[in-house]
Amino acid sequence: MKLTKIYHSQILKAACLLLMVTTAVLFTSCKKDADPTTSKPVKTFVLVHGAFQGAYSWKQVKEDLEKQGQRVLTVELPGHGDDKTDPATITMDSYKNKVVSTIQGLTGKVILVGHSMGGMVISATAEAIPEKIERLIYVGAFVPANGQSLQELSLGDPDSKLKLILQPTAQGTIEINDLSKLTEVFCADASTALKTELLSKYRPDPIAPFAENVMLSIGKFGSVNKSYIRTINDLAIGLAAQNKMLTAAAIKDVYDLQSSHCPHLSKPVELSNLLVKISN
Repeated sequence: MKLTKIYHSQILKAACLLLMVTTAVLFTSCKKDADPTTSKPVKTFVLVHGAFQGAYSWKQVKEDLEKQGQRVLTVELPGHGDDKTDPATITMDSYKNKVVSTIQGLTGKVILVGHSMGGMVISATAEAIPEKIERLIYVGAFVPANGQSLQELSLGDPDSKLKLILQPTAQGTIEINDLSKLTEVFCADASTALKTELLSKYRPDPIAPFAENVMLSIGKFGSVNKSYIRTINDLAIGLAAQNKMLTAAAIKDVYDLQSSHCPHLSKPVELSNLLVKISN
């Protein structure tokens, strides 16, 4: 009888211990699920490349953002990458319309990111559909004031090495006159493999968008939140020019990357982390 009581007592203690452990696990799990601070909110990023590149150039950044649970779309601008549109027919509106159509097919607002020339494109897009954009993020990018062109901004940059290697062609394009200088100006700090890929996929750019004025208004473009990531070691858009543009646009949310003109190639993880930080 005494042994039976001891046996029953041991079973009761074991059952109580199991119940306590189970309750603790369930409580911890529920608390974790209910706490919104344990995970970052998912955002939709739309990434717009710059001149002489294509959507492929965002590959590493796209993969890293997706690993962090973000939704990412990369835009292939007409006449770039694998797009076969005749360069002579392409305008800034062609670029803007491609981005607008991409965003219009999405639910909710997006974080619209532009690199280099892509800054002109995302600005024009914000003017067209400000209600669809949560924030513009410029990455070593051109930021036009109302009525400015990329050509005007580039020629006004005394530190730019890019304008020294550009030349127009009879085919309605603008090209790099010395390809050996392309990676030096764009991504001197990138890996050899990425430099090789950039050169292998190089295509001259349509020339018309360089000279076209981008028309912006305070009520539309001016109403969208903006951030700027300065590329400190940039040889294509000098730091002084970056500062001048972001100041003119009254952009107060400014971040720095110790990178060349193309941090999406040379520092993709750092850039991805910064994009998520800014978006939150």
